[in-house]
Amino acid sequence: MSTAVLMSNPPSKVEVELARASGRRLAPMARSGRSLTMRVRDAGREETIELPAGAVKLLVEILGDMASGRAVTIVPQNAELTTQQAADFLNVSRPFLIRILEEKRIPFRMVGTHRRILFEDVLHYKQGIDAERRKVLDELAAEAQELGMGY
Repeated sequence: MSTAVLMSNPPSKVEVELARASGRRLAPMARSGRSLTMRVRDAGREETIELPAGAVKLLVEILGDMASGRAVTIVPQNAELTTQQAADFLNVSRPFLIRILEEKRIPFRMVGTHRRILFEDVLHYKQGIDAERRKVLDELAAEAQELGMGY
């Protein structure tokens, strides 16, 4: 199993502009749902490669995120994370994550003395807390409107 890498830096301004321009050119071709043949040039060497349709679609999504200035991380399905990787993904401290694990809010397994967490379980937990936050914010906004607070 390959290792998940969860730390990626936001793109530079130059990368944002390059991603924006590349994404605009690639998106119409990706909509066909077919594989794509591309010419790739590096240091004077040129090759033709064929990308599967799924990879083309993913590449367009990556370029879109980069064009918006967001860092992009690709994690293989069924990847297992260390507690530090999971804490970094959730943007919490490692001790806080350990507490969440001990409260059985996210499943994990032990490998010797180390905890390993499936990325999909971390993602499911994050989606749950994000949904709860949205619900609370919606309730607050509705209450503010009822009270005529100008929101």
